[in-house]
Amino acid sequence: MGRSLVTPNRTRKALSLAIASLLIGTPALAQDAGAAGRALSVDVTYKADVTGVAAGGVARGVRYLDNLDIVAEADLEKMAGWKRTTAHVSLLNNFGGRPNDLAGSIQGIDNIEVANPHFKLYEAWMETGLGSHVTLRAGLYDVNSEFYQNDAAGLLVSPMFGVGSELAATGTNGPAIFPSTALALRLKATTRDAYASVAVINARAGTLGDEHGIDLSGRDGALLIGEAGWTGRGKLAVGAWHYTQRQPTIIPPGLTPTDQRRYSQGVYVLAEQGLLGKDDETSRYLVGFVRLGVSDGTTTPFRGGWQGGVLLKRPFASRPAGVFSLGAGSGALSRNYRLSNPADLPPLRDAETILEATYSDEVAKGVTIQPDVQYVIHPSANPTIRNALVLGVRLTIGWANH
Repeated sequence: MGRSLVTPNRTRKALSLAIASLLIGTPALAQDAGAAGRALSVDVTYKADVTGVAAGGVARGVRYLDNLDIVAEADLEKMAGWKRTTAHVSLLNNFGGRPNDLAGSIQGIDNIEVANPHFKLYEAWMETGLGSHVTLRAGLYDVNSEFYQNDAAGLLVSPMFGVGSELAATGTNGPAIFPSTALALRLKATTRDAYASVAVINARAGTLGDEHGIDLSGRDGALLIGEAGWTGRGKLAVGAWHYTQRQPTIIPPGLTPTDQRRYSQGVYVLAEQGLLGKDDETSRYLVGFVRLGVSDGTTTPFRGGWQGGVLLKRPFASRPAGVFSLGAGSGALSRNYRLSNPADLPPLRDAETILEATYSDEVAKGVTIQPDVQYVIHPSANPTIRNALVLGVRLTIGWANH
C-alpha cells in the first residue's frame, strides 16, 4: 500500500485555507460575476447527517458524518470569448463515522458515507460546443452526474438511488462516482425532446487527495458507457456499460481471490413521469420513477437491481419548500457470489431490499432539515443479520452567488 497523499493535518490545513479563501474572495467573486453577466458562479453546500440503527442490523448505535462541496463554474465565452465553453471545478471534503457498519447493508444506507475521509479535488473538466447540438466534456468526471440519473430519486438518502448497485459495485476500486472521479471524455448530443451521450472513463477511479492520486497509466483499461433518452413530458432512457479489460470474478469478503477474470458489463432503463398536479412552484406536484438494471453477474455481487418511488413537492400549502419522497429498491445477488459463500456458513439469501421515507423542508434561507427512515430487509442477504431499522436526520446549508 502506498502512503496517503494527504495526511490528517494537511487535510485540515488545506480545508481551512480553501474555506478561508472562499469567504475572503466571495465579495470580489460576486462583483466579477455580476460585471460579466454571471460569468462565474460559486456554490457551497454543507451536509451533516446523524444516522443510527434503532433495531436489528449488526449493532445499535449512532454515527455523525458530513460532506462539504465547493463548486465553481465559469462561462468562458463571457470571460474570455471562447464560444460555448464552460470550465467546472469542485472540491469535496468528508469527515465522520460509518453508520453502515451498524446496519450491515451491502448497498449502504447513507450516500455521503465514505471508507476513507479526505479533502480532495472532485471534478475538474471543460466542456465545449461542437456545432449547435453537440458538446464535448473532458477532465475529471462523475459518471452519475449525467448517466443512470433521474431527478425524482435525488432526495432519497440510500446510495442505491444514485447509480444502481450492479454498476456501483464494479471496477478496480469502484467506477468514477462519489467519492472518487476519474479522467474521462464525454460526448453528448441534444435536441428539444431527446438526447444521446457516450463516455470513455478511466477504469481506475482516483483524484488528487486519494491515496494514489490520478491514474495516468491507463493499465486497467476504460469504462465505456452510453445512454439515450426522451425528455418530453418526463424522462425515458436506456443505457449500457462495458469495461474494456476483464475484471476479477467477485467473491464474498474474507475469501481468497481467484485468478478468474470476466468482462464486466450491463444495461439499465429508467423512467420518470409527472403523475398529479403541475410543477409551477406553487401547486402540489407528484412525480414517480422506476429504474431497472442487470449485469453480467460474475464481476459484481449483483446480477441486477431495481428502484422505484415517488416525489411529492409542496405536500403542505403552508410549506412551499417542503418535499416528501418514498422509495423502495432491491439488489439481487448474483448466483456466482452466493455460491462462493463458505459451506460452513448459512446460505445467502437472493437479495437485499431497502424501503425509505424522507421529508425535507427549509427552516431558514439556505438551511434545510431532512428526517429520514429506512428499513433494510435481509441486510447483505445474510440470514444471521436481522432486518435493520435506520433513523436519521440531515442538515443542509447552502450558499450560491447566482
